[in-house]
Amino acid sequence: MDPLKIAHAEEKALDWPREAEVLARDPQQLEEAYRGGKSALRQVLQSPFVIVCAMAAAAGGFSFGFDQGVISIILVEPQFLAQFPLVDAAVSPSASFYKGLLTAMLEFGAFLGALQSGFVSDKFSRRRTLFNGVVWFVAGSVLQTTAFSYAQLVVGRLIGGVGIGTLAAVAPLYISELAPPNIRGTLLVMESFMIVLGVVVAYYVSFATRNMASDWSFRLPFLVQITPALVLAVLFFFLPYSPRWLVSKGRDAEALATLCRLRRLPRDSPFVLAELIAIKAESAVQYRAEAVRHPNVAGKPGLANELALEALRWKDMFSGAGIFKRTHIGLGLGFFQQFIGINALIYYGPSLFEAVGLDFSLQLTMSGVMNICQLVGVAPVFYLLDRVGRRPLVIYGGVCVCLSHAIIAALIGVYGLAWQRHEAAAWVCVAFIFVYMIAFGATWSPVPWALPAEIFPSTFRAKGTALATCSIWLNNFIIGLITPSLIGQVHGAGAFIFFAVFSAVGTVWCYAFVPETRGKSLEDMDKIFGDDSAVRDAAMREACMVDVLAEVRCLVSREGGTTCADGDRPNGGAARASDADSTTDKSLGKDEAKTDQVVVTTSDA
Repeated sequence: MDPLKIAHAEEKALDWPREAEVLARDPQQLEEAYRGGKSALRQVLQSPFVIVCAMAAAAGGFSFGFDQGVISIILVEPQFLAQFPLVDAAVSPSASFYKGLLTAMLEFGAFLGALQSGFVSDKFSRRRTLFNGVVWFVAGSVLQTTAFSYAQLVVGRLIGGVGIGTLAAVAPLYISELAPPNIRGTLLVMESFMIVLGVVVAYYVSFATRNMASDWSFRLPFLVQITPALVLAVLFFFLPYSPRWLVSKGRDAEALATLCRLRRLPRDSPFVLAELIAIKAESAVQYRAEAVRHPNVAGKPGLANELALEALRWKDMFSGAGIFKRTHIGLGLGFFQQFIGINALIYYGPSLFEAVGLDFSLQLTMSGVMNICQLVGVAPVFYLLDRVGRRPLVIYGGVCVCLSHAIIAALIGVYGLAWQRHEAAAWVCVAFIFVYMIAFGATWSPVPWALPAEIFPSTFRAKGTALATCSIWLNNFIIGLITPSLIGQVHGAGAFIFFAVFSAVGTVWCYAFVPETRGKSLEDMDKIFGDDSAVRDAAMREACMVDVLAEVRCLVSREGGTTCADGDRPNGGAARASDADSTTDKSLGKDEAKTDQVVVTTSDA
């Protein structure tokens, strides 16, 4: 079978409602139906099913934040140090290394989980992949809760991290594919908010159990983190497959039924039909692009071909100057987001507050307030993204966090050996830690997650955002590993000096390379990066949409007992097919291959 056909011979063709033909013959009416659906916010919010889907996916974000935040107090609890003396500086000369390794293994596991999640979610569905993430997470949490040896605790953090990385990578994808266009951004904001909320809740759960006399002071928080994951596991029995994934597998009838269920609209609703047509066209674009770039493996059965295609997809992100520039920005944002110190403060907050002279009780109290400051900073973030823009946020945010680190480091250097006589200086340090958290939450927290999806053309977007996510996790792992050693340098100022330097370098790098994407068209992105990737994608999408509409007209005509006109056949019109091929073939590089017009069908027409 032609690899360009999104086809499964065993699937029955969708019985399109007659109303679909009206939309297929009038592109303007199709667009109006799609935009009309976007304005129906009240109707959508009346669907509890959509909200439940989003809450279930956002629970993955809460689990992610909880597992990150739970370790902060636990690392300094006497009960924990007695059970795991390798991380106790009073007992082990290598405590900094073992503490860093324990903390960082969660992030390394998350890197592995994010790396494989794209391939697994494409092959087995987003729904099943999220469930697999829950299984990994629960298994890791159980190992951490029952650990009596350092080795088991590290393995538990690693396994739990695989689940966290899977949930963090797939949950936003699942939300975006289930949610209607008009509330998609809001639901994705909810997931980002849930991550930070998870950090805060985890901290205060650990804070509440810290005075338990037994080792349940640290085991109970490890156990509690399973709760949102178990809720998520139960909700999976009520969650649908993503309509976009169903279309990619040729299961159009199921996709239409799922959209009707999600939108609470009948199958002949113009909005539902317009959304399904748009999904089919986008799916066709992905298939066509891969078939043109990699004709030897795209669309061919067998695990070996699927793995080879997956490797080539990653390779594509470093081929071509324009795509490489985009990849460089995605990787760089992930790198600097971590190397300006956010997770060092989350993981090692009490230790850093010790460096500025606070006693143990105040270390714990101020660490909790610090996490709340990040929550405050995140709250207005999407208002700022739309009003201020992405580039100014990371530049001015970089200046702010750099100054915060530099001032704290300078005060520690001057007063660090005599905090008792300089309490005011200590509280200035605390204040600038809070300034840092608010500034980071409002600037560097959202942009490295949001901007990569805006700079990549659609056929590169999935892997581009995946690379950016992997960069965040891998650099998070490095920071978790090295921070304990940095804290002990220069009387406690070493970590702040290190992060101040990287904040300054990151700000200069953003000024030199990061573009503004607010209000920019696809053509504007091409001009910025010196290529025509987005324009080629747009031309391919237009050709695919023409073919999808032809397929709909033809299928409706056949169901009505009439014969398709030549122009209504999915492959009809030699001129159209020729034009679409030439548009694509001109610029896809040495792998270019002449192909027939894309056919988006569930069976041969």
